[in-house]
Amino acid sequence: MGKEFGRSQRVASEMQKELASIMLRDVKDSRLGFVTINDVELSKDLAVAKIFVTVLNADNAGKAANVKVLNEISPFIRHELAKRMRLRHISELHFYYDNSFDTGMRVAALLHELEGGKSAAAGADHSEQDD
Repeated sequence: MGKEFGRSQRVASEMQKELASIMLRDVKDSRLGFVTINDVELSKDLAVAKIFVTVLNADNAGKAANVKVLNEISPFIRHELAKRMRLRHISELHFYYDNSFDTGMRVAALLHELEGGKSAAAGADHSEQDD
């Protein structure tokens, strides 16, 4: 029977927790907004980490600017991560914006709009039957 979670998945999970803590407590860059760490994907050899983030209350330019700042300060974040994780080598960090939150909000708005249209149509059908 194989392992349910491979080493890279376990390390990625722990890295996500530590990165969230570092972002909350140690990163004091005024250029950053409210950044959340959504996911961490590690290469099989653990050399490279793709870190997917979302930025709340920011337009597209603000989101891109936040990701740019994170990539600029990644050596500092990597150093802090090295202090906290018991690994011989710490992965190279690459930050990317995660569109899934925006997509989910857009789908929810469309469903709400569709639901509103159905109830309005149902209300019109009932009023025609009363005549």
